[in-house]
Amino acid sequence: MQLAIREGCGSPITCPDMVCLNHGMLQEAEIACLVPVDQFQLYQRLKFEREVHLDPYRTWCPVADCQTVCHVASGDPGQPVLVECPSCHLKFCSCCKDAWHADVSCRDSQPAVLPTEHGSLFGTDADAPIKQCPVCRVYIERNEGCAQMMCKNCKHTFCWYCLQNLDNDIFLRHYDKGPCRNKLGHSRASVMWNRTQVVGILVGLGIIALVTSPLLLLASPCIICCVCKSCRGKKKKHDPSTT
Repeated sequence: MQLAIREGCGSPITCPDMVCLNHGMLQEAEIACLVPVDQFQLYQRLKFEREVHLDPYRTWCPVADCQTVCHVASGDPGQPVLVECPSCHLKFCSCCKDAWHADVSCRDSQPAVLPTEHGSLFGTDADAPIKQCPVCRVYIERNEGCAQMMCKNCKHTFCWYCLQNLDNDIFLRHYDKGPCRNKLGHSRASVMWNRTQVVGILVGLGIIALVTSPLLLLASPCIICCVCKSCRGKKKKHDPSTT
């Protein structure tokens, strides 16, 4: 639970059972009973920061010592809006977080581009070490590892180079063709071994289902009889004895 809090960045904590079909989420009262007080306070803070980040009508004051949540007035999507901090009274742009510029176009609502050995520090370039999640727009840094990325904030899986959606690509066939071919970051043998494991798991589950289904059909009358007998026994215990 503590690991899920530290790595989840305030996202909902789901059932740890990988085969759970209900997709249940733990409530705050349950989390409070399972972790220390400081960890629960950390979870509440991260959850609140995530809610503010995903809310288009709330934003943080850009002043480092302020950290006040400011209200953003409704407007056209993607258009800059004047925001005034209620604490320090700073007037800034809702897109780029700079001082409000009424007659000047917003600078693409992106951080300043800093040059590195591999190109831009921020952006969508293939070699940029920092990019935004295509779904929730959270900034992600990649310093090593494979090109299959999972956002800790929204659990979206995508390709680091082209930002292609990989949520349903369990065999990673995206890296077999196109501009991202052989850019996964693993050898061909390891990719084939991963696919063999996935196929083996699916085949194993299918065999188990085929083997157990006839046995369950044969055993179902016995199970029903046992349940009925237990129910009758409980009814007899609850019935008043006659004399």
